[in-house]
Formats: sequence, structure tokens, C-alpha cells
Amino acid sequence: MRSLVPGDVAISLLRAFLGFLIAAILGVLLGCLTGSSRLAENIIDPVLEVLRPIPPLAFLPIFIIWFGLGETSKVLMIAYSAFFIIYMNTYQGVRYADPLLMRAALSLGASKRQAFFRIGLPSAMPEIFTGMRLGIGMAFFVLVAAELIAADSGMGFRIQEARWQFRVDRMFFGAALIGTIGLILFAALKFAETKLLAWKPKRETH
Repeated sequence: MRSLVPGDVAISLLRAFLGFLIAAILGVLLGCLTGSSRLAENIIDPVLEVLRPIPPLAFLPIFIIWFGLGETSKVLMIAYSAFFIIYMNTYQGVRYADPLLMRAALSLGASKRQAFFRIGLPSAMPEIFTGMRLGIGMAFFVLVAAELIAADSGMGFRIQEARWQFRVDRMFFGAALIGTIGLILFAALKFAETKLLAWKPKRETH
């Protein structure tokens, strides 16, 4: 048995990044669409509400049958798990943008598209970033679970391999490494949010 190596970390990060990227793109796009259009909400939201309560790991055997044991099944599992968190936060942010500002923009001659991109979407950005931070946490959770069950590389697989050999030290090291990487990515998203939303006033706390 060999211990966790940089190659395993790189493979896991690539899987998590690809899955999270797919989830972020689809979640933000569909969240903006359903949040700004009643017609789109009535068509798309019922389908997603049926799928949302189903635990992501319940689909893992189906994904393996459909896409095999390769990278595709793991990436899509990660994307599926992170998608709903990002989608729901985006939807809530867009749907509940300040109605007074939206009506003021429309009354001053702005089109619905202009009002959305200049008011609705910017005001939803904090919720979108919150969804992304939660989504990346879910992505790592499902990544490790998928690698424990159906992988021959990656951080989760090495933890499983250590379990087979009763190497508790390596199991703890793998878990700590995953937590550290997750913390770094979370902090990076928080930093990006702070820079991109520097214009937004912050509530003072006492």
C-alpha cells in the first residue's frame, strides 16, 4: 500500500473542480431563469423539486451503470449534489430582489432585461456566493463518498485503502488534508466575494 501522494490530491481536486463548475454554471443560469420568469419557474421548478429531496448517493449506482467507473460518473455525481444548493440560493436571491428598486427602474424606462442585469442580478450576488460556498462543501462530501465506493485513485480511495490496512494514522491524515483543502477553497470564494461585492454596504455589528 502506498500513502497519499500529490497525484491523488490533484485527481480529487480535478474531479471536484469539474463537478462544481458544471453545478455552478447550471445552478446560476437556471436559478436566474426561474427567479426572473414565472413561466420558466412553472416549467422547471416542479421537476427540480421532485429530484431535490433524493440523496445524491442514491444515484451513484445508476450513474455507474450509465457512465461506468470512469471519471464521468464521479464528476456528474459531484455536479448533481452541488447543483441544488447553488440553484436554490440563486433563485431566492433573484426572486426576492428589492421590488421597490425594480419597479423604480422599470418606471424610469429600463427594460426588464436591463433591470435584471443592473439590479436583480447584482442584489442576488451575496446569495449566489453563499450557494457556491455551500456547494463546494457538498462537492467534497460527495467526492470522498464516490471515491470510497468506486475509484482506484484520489483522496477518498486512499482513505479506504488505509482502512483495509488498519492504518488509522493515514485515515486521519487524509481526512485532515481534505478538510484543509476545503477550508482553503472556502476562503478563496469568500475573498472573491469580498472583492466583487465591495460596493455592497455591510451591516454593522455590535
